[in-house]
Amino acid sequence: MTLEVRTVPADIPEVDALLDAYLDEREATFPSAQGSYARKRTPAAEFTPPNGTFVVAYDDDDHDRPVGGGGRPVGGARPVGCGGLRRIADDGDDVRFEVKHVFVTAAGRGRGVATAVMDALEADAARLGATAVVLDTNDSLVAAGAMYRSRGYERVEPFNENPNATAWYRKPVR
Repeated sequence: MTLEVRTVPADIPEVDALLDAYLDEREATFPSAQGSYARKRTPAAEFTPPNGTFVVAYDDDDHDRPVGGGGRPVGGARPVGCGGLRRIADDGDDVRFEVKHVFVTAAGRGRGVATAVMDALEADAARLGATAVVLDTNDSLVAAGAMYRSRGYERVEPFNENPNATAWYRKPVR
């Protein structure tokens, strides 16, 4: 896989498709003991610099892509993952940006896509003046939680009221 992570507007068609797939998957796999999944998409405007950013990871390899007439891959590089970053309420001198909607398609899983997306988001947070990056997740997303902890995120008290979340994390930006 040849992976390229690009900063994009959060309202382009491939972002819509990725976020629809993300919300569909979360709704289908949400632990029933926790109730119903609340489908909520962060408004695209919140991912606009200097208060945020949105990235999409593209696979530039030709394999596994739908083929159109003439045997050519359809649509060029295939989007295989995404994630957003938005500024949330500051706490004194603590400038916090929140990671939202990190998602990797089935075709991109196990190939370093989530790591590349998080690398880009954390770099953007530093460029935008963050002192900390925060995020929430659900403990049922075991691989996501493990990845966040391996990147230096530490579990913290809830900083929002996301009904889908069971775990909140924070990482200082150096």
